[in-house]
Amino acid sequence: MSELDAQTKAVLAERAAAGDRPLREATVAESRAATWGWLPYMGEPADLARVEDRIIPSRTAEIPVRVYTPHGEGPFPALVVFHGGCWIVGNIDLSDRPHRALAAETGCVVVAVNYQKAPEHPFPVPLEDCHAGYTWTVEHARELGIDPARIGVAGDSAGGNLAAAVCLRARDLGERPPAVQVLVYPALDPALDTVSAKDYAEGFGLTTEDMRWSWEQYAPDSAVRLTSWVSPLRAGSLEGLPPAVVVTAGFDILRDEGLLYAERLREDEVPTVSLHYDDSVHGFLWTGGVLDVCHRMLRDVRDALHCLWA
Repeated sequence: MSELDAQTKAVLAERAAAGDRPLREATVAESRAATWGWLPYMGEPADLARVEDRIIPSRTAEIPVRVYTPHGEGPFPALVVFHGGCWIVGNIDLSDRPHRALAAETGCVVVAVNYQKAPEHPFPVPLEDCHAGYTWTVEHARELGIDPARIGVAGDSAGGNLAAAVCLRARDLGERPPAVQVLVYPALDPALDTVSAKDYAEGFGLTTEDMRWSWEQYAPDSAVRLTSWVSPLRAGSLEGLPPAVVVTAGFDILRDEGLLYAERLREDEVPTVSLHYDDSVHGFLWTGGVLDVCHRMLRDVRDALHCLWA
């Protein structure tokens, strides 16, 4: 194990000094407001050809999506993206700059889905919203300048959970699967009994107890919490899932479950690229203005996608 990156140490120290209350102790409104404290770390908005807001139908509501189109000539590959935030905080406005950076670096159209949040909207609502965002993108691919054969899903943290679950749902129901899944330090199992969940339980951004509490908000029924569409690592088989890019960070409580998921995907003959950043922490996708590792990761994701889509 390498040492924590110096840039990352500085960010952790600043966030600790900000004094945000733990998710499990704050009100939902307080936590959602505090999350905007990450905005100064995200860097300047990347230049794109076009950014457009749309409203699309889901099962329980009409939800916003934001479509980011890179420079160049289409049809483009696409990633339907689900933001992180423990299924509770964040939205497509807060994640705007990371999503712009993803589109600019990968050359993909990015369709960001503003899924409804727990605890007001627990499972299955967020998953249904994310599935609706994916199917809407497939249906409107040509209108959006997208290659219909290259539409994947992506997400970070809780969004990575939702991206993995969209793929499992499509496979299990015999629907059209995404072309690829990009899982950035995904939350995959509520057990939180891995070495990394114990070693980095406090002091590295996301804490184990906050993550445990967040799982309970997303899926209050403990039996449902252990089903594969909620906890992808609990799936009996990962055979037949789309090719995957799995990103992990060395000092992250979710590191080991991400590494295990990538290993299981390979065992079930799913083409899988593992991208591991040994000296970083959970959440570094949101730090493009201050952490070099964020830009390195985006370039690595771009290269992995080119290989998987070749």
